[in-house]
Amino acid sequence: MTRFATYTADGQTFYGAVTDAGMIALSPQFPGWPSLREVIAADGLPALAEAAEGKPVTHRDFTYEIPVPNPEKILCVGVNFPDRNAEYKDGSAQPKHMSLFPRFARSFTGAERPLIRPPENHTLDYEGEVAVVIGKPGRRIKPEDAYAHIAALTLCNEGTIRDWVRHAKFNVTQGKNWDNSGSIGPWLVPFTDAAQLDNARIITRVNGEIRQDDTLARMMFPIREEIAYISTFTTLQPGDIIITGTPTGAGARFDPPKYLVPGDVVEVDVAGIGTLRNTVADEFGEDEA
Repeated sequence: MTRFATYTADGQTFYGAVTDAGMIALSPQFPGWPSLREVIAADGLPALAEAAEGKPVTHRDFTYEIPVPNPEKILCVGVNFPDRNAEYKDGSAQPKHMSLFPRFARSFTGAERPLIRPPENHTLDYEGEVAVVIGKPGRRIKPEDAYAHIAALTLCNEGTIRDWVRHAKFNVTQGKNWDNSGSIGPWLVPFTDAAQLDNARIITRVNGEIRQDDTLARMMFPIREEIAYISTFTTLQPGDIIITGTPTGAGARFDPPKYLVPGDVVEVDVAGIGTLRNTVADEFGEDEA
């Protein structure tokens, strides 16, 4: 299956097809679709796949960007696995409704780039997740129709500054939106079959050690329900991203916590989608902090 990425090379931003040898730039062939957001809105991923056939690699030296630039909405589902709910040790049963919070595009970086730990607080944590990209707009979408609104899948490391999610009683926004604290990518995989999600297994590794390992089938709020619930109060638009929930095993839940430090390597892996890999770096060097 053809994979599509947004990337920077030679001082320019392109989108194109990913190969083992490098990128095939496709954006120059489609001036009416300036980014993958417009491609998705036009249901253009099949056209990109056709255009890539037989084409040579155009870029071997490149930098990944987040696949869909400037989506209108990035919505994240929190505490969506049974063991994650138990981690809070508050005795609560499965909630009636899902927890949601927004993230800004600026809070994410691309694959193979460092997650940034800010000088204000060093409780940078990882959360491996599957992200779905909306292709077909909709409002009040029925669960049984939800998958028809997905254009593509990608991966997310929903990096969090843990101390800052505790600054207020009812929100986590400020702890979830530090610039370049999380990542999305490395590419988009077209969504063609329910099995891509229903059978998906998420594995997150830190420096090669497995920290998270679970399947989407165990989520308390399945992706069909996420799309239905979210589209009840807001119209989903092409290019919108829903980050679907992380399994147990984030660093904050260890005793003592295992927060990320500069030099760490974090990998989020889902068979059939790929591996999202990032390092960790401080925003400023020691001499600047």
